[in-house]
Amino acid sequence: MFITIERPQRDQYASLLDQMYRLRKTVFHDQLQWEVPVSGPYERDQYDDLDAAYLVWCSADGETLYGSARLMPTTGPTLLYDVFFDTLPHAAPLQAPGIWEVTRLCLHEDNIARDHPAIDGGRAIGLMCLALAECAVSHCIHTLICNYEPHMARIYRRTGCPVQELGRADGYGRRPVCCGAFYMSSDTVMTMRQTQAVDLPLYQLPLSNPLAGARALAA
Repeated sequence: MFITIERPQRDQYASLLDQMYRLRKTVFHDQLQWEVPVSGPYERDQYDDLDAAYLVWCSADGETLYGSARLMPTTGPTLLYDVFFDTLPHAAPLQAPGIWEVTRLCLHEDNIARDHPAIDGGRAIGLMCLALAECAVSHCIHTLICNYEPHMARIYRRTGCPVQELGRADGYGRRPVCCGAFYMSSDTVMTMRQTQAVDLPLYQLPLSNPLAGARALAA
């Protein structure tokens, strides 16, 4: 299942968050060798202590993590503005209640292979992107922005979700870093479902209604 975890739910889903921070360390520090803050087995930064919400793909019992992504409101501090500002076009209006940043998207390949052997890497990324789109539309978020390496644009488009590159810059690593906008709507979700042959919604809106603040501000 795909759910969001916001600050009020962090104690309830402490085990999933523990797995998520461990996965992020494995993916971003160990495998990709990004310069990210690491504390023991975890990768965490200052944005995790702010108003972050997490889109989490987990087992039905909430015990096993398959993938995660972090969502941050652009009305507060974001990696885009604090670290990757050079990837932005000049005077880009990307700070608004209905615009959220997506970072730290990653998949637990071992858990997926064990529990969902029919789902390969491309399919897994597609499902995560579709769940993110459903989540955004459910909470009146009309634009998701993220930074990515150029080759990822092809992967995103294969999921049925078009990305508009707003800018790019060198100097952050071995490859350029792009800033892209994903425009979210019910039509976007429908196109992604058709492209990926998914009949039913993936994202489940928790009873506690996380991201309620985003909905209230964007309404």
